[in-house]
Amino acid sequence: LMSFICCDSDTHKIIAKLSNRLTKTITDYFVNRYTLSERQQVETVVADLNAQYIYFIKHIFPNAQVIIDRFHIVQLTARALDKCRTTLIGHINKHSREYKLLKSHWKLFHKYEKEITDDKPVFLNGINEYMTQRNALDLIFDFSPKFKQVYQVYQGILEATREKDKSVLHDVIYNYHPTRSAMDTAVSTLKRNIHYVKNACYFSYSNGPIEGINRKIKELKRHCYGFRNLNNFFNRIDCIFLLNQKEASTA
Repeated sequence: LMSFICCDSDTHKIIAKLSNRLTKTITDYFVNRYTLSERQQVETVVADLNAQYIYFIKHIFPNAQVIIDRFHIVQLTARALDKCRTTLIGHINKHSREYKLLKSHWKLFHKYEKEITDDKPVFLNGINEYMTQRNALDLIFDFSPKFKQVYQVYQGILEATREKDKSVLHDVIYNYHPTRSAMDTAVSTLKRNIHYVKNACYFSYSNGPIEGINRKIKELKRHCYGFRNLNNFFNRIDCIFLLNQKEASTA
């Protein structure tokens, strides 16, 4: 089973390290160590789109505002966009310009639309032609209006999370028309958690600190080739972050 870890959003201090992420294990940890009055003082909790977390967060921290991490919102729609792209690739001629663009220049479809160049032709490997990024996108959109619709949903979510615009986020989600693609499931998930998703545009908190902690833990695992004893593993994690705090205080 995967381990569970959480930290303070302001100080980035690790609050809990658990051997698994079962709902009972997490709930018992907080309920048995903190009184109800202490848990009622927690104002915000940032999480990904894991339905399990959203279920028990409100039980453990009754007054907390749940915030869905902005990165995970974008990641959800980005994966749906990629699934639509690969599905489209499977239905077109491998020697066509559209196929080569979709296959070789997938990053172009993930680029923020406001950063797309309209007037500077560039050489595109694969199709071996000079064209602007806008022309390349239009070539695909003319070929597949359905893919264009999916792309626009992704771009709308990307814009809303970057600009922290709740109205744009709301409009993109509720004005979406099903395309019988992976984006249908992604938008349905966002709509089901719309209140928590909108909180991502209202609060500045994110899962960035915990992702940074996880990166260091993964580095520890690689350098040590694993641990036979979980307690030793947790002690090594504590040593890393105690050292970091000491260095920060003396800097």
